[in-house]
Formats: sequence, structure tokens, C-alpha cells
Amino acid sequence: MRWRAIGRLCDIPFGTLYTLFARWTRLGLWRRLLNRLILAWRQACGDKPVPTAVIIDSRSCQSAPTCFTRSFDGGKKIKGIKIHLAVDKYGFPLAIDVSPANRHDSRGIVPVPHQLAGHRFKGTALGDLSYRGQRLSKAGEALRITIQPSGGGHGGTFIPEGIRWVVERSLGWISRYRRLNTIFERTEGHLVAFIEIAFISILSRCLVRLATQQISA
Repeated sequence: MRWRAIGRLCDIPFGTLYTLFARWTRLGLWRRLLNRLILAWRQACGDKPVPTAVIIDSRSCQSAPTCFTRSFDGGKKIKGIKIHLAVDKYGFPLAIDVSPANRHDSRGIVPVPHQLAGHRFKGTALGDLSYRGQRLSKAGEALRITIQPSGGGHGGTFIPEGIRWVVERSLGWISRYRRLNTIFERTEGHLVAFIEIAFISILSRCLVRLATQQISA
């Protein structure tokens, strides 16, 4: 909902709320909190802190004229922006980036391998055929990340392949958040922050359910 509406609900001036959100975003608080929750989840599942493979994909979203950017995705027939994710096998993002909707996936995904390298990821990034190309492949090799594109459908029909499907579920998760369906954010950083907050909400509930199951067992 809008900042003014949030202020009315909690009796806190909306300017104060927005200032805190902008400050915490600038300090990287949401990313650090999400990283801690992902680490806690992987440890609870008996996995290593850093995965050996991630899945990459994008989702085009409509954006308002006031958004930080707006362009037309001819394939999806959407005027707005693209959200790029790299998720682990559980569907939780190790890297998030946004770009104009008309930017091809092989170009829009380029900042994501750099973010993965910052998280000490060295392995394989699985994606669909949109991520073909020598330029992207060489950029990944320089970071010791192997970009591995493969077909995931036939005749316009999606066919799950290995763990590739989990990124589709992740994109479906964030589509349930109204603020991430039509984008109004005026800066890229604030949009990425709201995506991180969405996954913090999702992962927090997952951890609570896991703890409840362990106690009942």
C-alpha cells in the first residue's frame, strides 16, 4: 500500500517510515537479513552455506509512468521492467537485479554473476535458452561461473527439467505481493529492497513451519 496509508494504520508519520526504509536500504540491511535467513535454512536442511548450482531467470512486470524506468517487452507484451533472479535449489535468491523490460535476458542478467561472485559462489548457473551467447559465457568464466542454458519447454509448453523449475516457483511467490505486480518505485535500489523484503517474509514463515515440525516430531 502507499506510504501515507501505512502511516495511518500504525500512527507513525509516513515520512518517518519512508526515511527509515530508505536508510536501511542504503545500509544493505535487507540483503544482510535475507542472507542470514538463507544460511539458517540451508544449515537446518543439512546443506553447505554456498550452493554448487543456482538457477537464473527473469520476470517482466508492469510499471507505472512514475517508475525509475519503463520500456516494452515485445515477447511478453508488457510495458515495464524486468526482475532477474539467481536462486538456490530451495528457490531463495542469492542475487537480485532489475533492468528495463526491453533488455534481452542475456544482457540484463550480467550484474547477477557479479553479485554471485561477491557471495563466493563458484559453480553452475542453469537457465533457459535466453542465456546463450559467447559474451555472457565469457563473463561467467572470468568469475569462475559456468552459464549452462538448456531448453525448458516444447511448443510453447513449460516442461520442468531437473531443478530448473524452482525459479519459476520463486517468481510465482513474489507475484503474490501486490507491490511487486505493478511497479511504482522511483529507484532500482528500493525495488530490489521490496523484493528482498518479500523473500524475508516467505523464508521467515518457512523457518517457523520447520521449527514447529521439529518440535512436534
